[in-house]
Amino acid sequence: MSKKFKFLETKAIHSGEPEPRILGSVVTPIFQTAMFEYDGSPDYNNLKYGRLSNMPNHEALHKKLAALENGERAVVTASGMSAIALSLMTVMEGGGHFLAQRQAYGGTISLINNQLPSSGITCDWIDPQDPSGWAKLLKPETRAIYTEAMANPTMEVADHKAVVAFAKAHGLVSMIDSTFASPVNFRPLELGYDLSLHSATKYLNGHSDLIAGAAVGNGDLVERIHHKLNIFGACLDPHACFLLHRGLRTLPIRVHFQNESTLAIARFLASHPLIESVNYPGLESHSGYARAQELFDGCGGVLSFVVKGDGSTAESLIKGLQLPIHTFSLGGIETLIVQPSRTTHVTMDPQEREAIGITDNLIRLSVGLEATEDLISDFQQALSRLSAQ
Repeated sequence: MSKKFKFLETKAIHSGEPEPRILGSVVTPIFQTAMFEYDGSPDYNNLKYGRLSNMPNHEALHKKLAALENGERAVVTASGMSAIALSLMTVMEGGGHFLAQRQAYGGTISLINNQLPSSGITCDWIDPQDPSGWAKLLKPETRAIYTEAMANPTMEVADHKAVVAFAKAHGLVSMIDSTFASPVNFRPLELGYDLSLHSATKYLNGHSDLIAGAAVGNGDLVERIHHKLNIFGACLDPHACFLLHRGLRTLPIRVHFQNESTLAIARFLASHPLIESVNYPGLESHSGYARAQELFDGCGGVLSFVVKGDGSTAESLIKGLQLPIHTFSLGGIETLIVQPSRTTHVTMDPQEREAIGITDNLIRLSVGLEATEDLISDFQQALSRLSAQ
């Protein structure tokens, strides 16, 4: 019988571990095999085969993730985008209409705009902070509403309570990409969301050495997603499962530090004369501050800021920094920095980007585990050099 634990830090280490331990091993071994001997199961989805995502490494992860989110069931996938795509295709199977927040990850926007319509799936974009406009977009075939915990990269905080209430009132499936928050800061299933999605590449793993995704939520819904995954073959390999499992064990301590460090850096940047604005819901000046204080246990390790000037000015600042690595992605132990208009949201029309606040001089920063003081000193020297140009 699986043990139940109250606190997240204990769940991260002990939930989902095999009982009894496999040959007494404290760490779940890597089962580097494609299949297991047939056990007589009549159900195809229960055959022990790697593509079906039901090997011991998968199952340990599924149980641990469900425990961390307080969900009924979880499934891991080959990437965050596969988790999003499979979930939307499952919820919207057969075609239909859904609502999604207008500020979202570029890959999600591309999926919705360029791929789903060919399957008869259409979408209307909503302002996630203004519930008054949602009802007029409903259609008889509307089946779901999709949000992000904090919008990438502007850090906008949706009215999540209103989303859940709206979904329940209209019989919609509520789906959220909770990557930026992680279960440490926000557990949307506790609020009433039906499905919580993650790019496990980011905080859940935390070490920038694998690509993975996860879906956690209602047992029946996650089972349907799992079965669709089995057909599309978006399984996570055993070694990646092992690395993700290891990363989850340090998730709480990593995110707690990143919460504190990012807030300190956000305050420094907000006070600097060369910085036009800072987007971080932990700042009192942010439009989502009050909502974040009510919903979140922390505001995460990502912020974005607008440097005075243009895209070239932003590029010069990035080049002047010594510690942050100039690349996309986020949530790792290393601090990463990027211009979203040239990377994560480059496929969007420039006018569309600017309409949702993604200008060329917007910079996104993912704060790692370096000393906060070292990161602030690095920004001080880079901004000083920028002002001298």
